[in-house]
Amino acid sequence: MILVAKYIITGDGRTLLKDHAVRVEGDKITEVGPLGEMLQKYPGEPVEDYGDATILPGLIDLHQHLGTYIHYSNVLQFNDFLLAYKALHAAQEAFAVGVTTIRDVSSDHLLVEKMRQAAKLGYVDVPRLYHCDRGITMTGGHADQITNIKNECEVADGIDELRKAIRGQLRAGADWIKVMDSHRVLTRPEFSQEELDFIVQETHRLERKCCVHAGVGPSVQMSIDAGFDTIEHATFMTEDQAKQMKEKGLAWIPTIITYTWAAEVYADENNQPVQNAPQSIKNFWWFFQLASQSYRDNFKKLYDTGVFVGAGTDMVMAGSPPAPLAMELEYYVRYGVPVLEAIKCGTANNAKILDAEDRFGMIREGLSADILVCEGDVSSDIKQLQKVKKVFLEGKCRYEA
Repeated sequence: MILVAKYIITGDGRTLLKDHAVRVEGDKITEVGPLGEMLQKYPGEPVEDYGDATILPGLIDLHQHLGTYIHYSNVLQFNDFLLAYKALHAAQEAFAVGVTTIRDVSSDHLLVEKMRQAAKLGYVDVPRLYHCDRGITMTGGHADQITNIKNECEVADGIDELRKAIRGQLRAGADWIKVMDSHRVLTRPEFSQEELDFIVQETHRLERKCCVHAGVGPSVQMSIDAGFDTIEHATFMTEDQAKQMKEKGLAWIPTIITYTWAAEVYADENNQPVQNAPQSIKNFWWFFQLASQSYRDNFKKLYDTGVFVGAGTDMVMAGSPPAPLAMELEYYVRYGVPVLEAIKCGTANNAKILDAEDRFGMIREGLSADILVCEGDVSSDIKQLQKVKKVFLEGKCRYEA
């Protein structure tokens, strides 16, 4: 099969091809080249011509919670069965917005692992899944409240409990270990430096990677010092901290949309939350405002330090759009990042973070045929990334508008 579009974005952050084609055989991209040469080389090959459209790699969302419902108004209706249906729906909705790979960074125990097994058995059709099983929180930590309602986090204190928790997550099939540290408090971290250091050391000893929810200054610095592979949010990170991350080879998942979408969608004419805003938004309105301003003013400065930037969404509020990775990348561009570089953050960079750059994440010969087709020229207008025409995962069509 030969796929043709006026524009092809390879995902390397700089290459835009025109009048080229992509050949797919089975689940792999076998060739990328000029359209005329491709048609001459493979006469009679089926051709799908999308016209004035863009072919690019399938998007990768590195910060999802497929099983979240804690902020939903019908939270009391959920049990294991409804939760599984909700998580499956969330995963399948991701295809419609061009996402072909998801890293779930804490849902209920075994939820995503069993979904992944169901996909392998052919029971369900979902994006490629990586997961952390449950997040690890300290007693009294901001995620400890979740453990009283659902099974999304595990409480562990001190070295011995953390060691057992890490090993238990890996037994449950976790690809990564997730730690819940600071929340919407500007001065107080949760785990001690000794505990954070140990989490990284033990996870790396067991040949896995680890990520940390760290939103504010002290926690961000402690997480950098510990050496977490990805730091999630880092909302108020300084340029010096970004440079430290670059030097240590750590990656940043900013999740700009998490706070900025709420601050924009639910604001009234006085920049206060509208009356019908969810209570969870009203409770932390001050933080959403402060966070969105910080990203707007500082994101490009931090990006320009050379820190390795990936992309994720973390949209857990009721009513929020599903897996809006394209919208997240639009913020990157709005704040000054060139379009092709922003797309790289959500494709090739994310694949590298997953240690899968030799498997997927670019339009390149030999890689998995994870392909997104969008209307128009995405390279000149990032908003076109939200106008999805067709999505392939491993060469199979998973969504068509």
